[in-house]
Amino acid sequence: MSIQTAAIIGSGNVATHLAKWLHGVGVRVEYVYSKNSEHAAALAEQVGANVLPSIKLLPTTLDLIVIAVNDNAIESVSASLPLTQALVVHTSGITSMSVLEAHPRYGVLYPLQTLSKLTYTQPHRAPLLVEAHSVEDVNKLLGLAALLGSMVQEVNSEQRKVVHLAAVFANNFGNHLFSIAAHILENHHLPFELIRPLIEETARKVQQYQPQQVQTGPAVRNDTSTIATHLHLLMELPHYRQLYELMSTSIREQHNND
Repeated sequence: MSIQTAAIIGSGNVATHLAKWLHGVGVRVEYVYSKNSEHAAALAEQVGANVLPSIKLLPTTLDLIVIAVNDNAIESVSASLPLTQALVVHTSGITSMSVLEAHPRYGVLYPLQTLSKLTYTQPHRAPLLVEAHSVEDVNKLLGLAALLGSMVQEVNSEQRKVVHLAAVFANNFGNHLFSIAAHILENHHLPFELIRPLIEETARKVQQYQPQQVQTGPAVRNDTSTIATHLHLLMELPHYRQLYELMSTSIREQHNND
């Protein structure tokens, strides 16, 4: 039987998206629990769920319990759950599935996407990495991903950690570099809008090619004159200067190896 009822533990970015995704494909999100009762109430209202005043009051007849909280809280939340026959999953990219092994049925449902309450991301734009203790529950999670229209990949906990590491480089570090670019432009009274098309074109190219195939810039060309000019411009921003040198060295080394 497919997953028909669910509870969401948490009310942050991932919890909000998963609750909406499940609700959108007809899975009844019956309960929401969060330490922040106001956030829990707001999320519950959006998906027609009930707010639980205590995690210990969670009914044991659900099909799925999603623990979507900070990584360092997953284990304690898991330990607080009443004994249940539901499939209990967490949504972390870095936390091992084994933290849930006290439950008869357990697994992982990790959305590989940057999610924010500020903007809604459709489920088909969020690949799901799944893992479960039993083959039967793996198949249930694969079926749920198919229902959501998401790209899906079964991976083990160690593989998921590697994907999470790659995602930090691609998304978190990438976005931080955008922030640095914005700061540099702002210091010289120039708008960030000038480089938005450049960012869009870079993202478009890596949809068709491997990143190293479309790498451009002074480091690939070994344009020492341009690099020296950039480093001079960064004299009053030593942290950015150091990062520029590290990134340029990394680009040159990868290009030479390729």
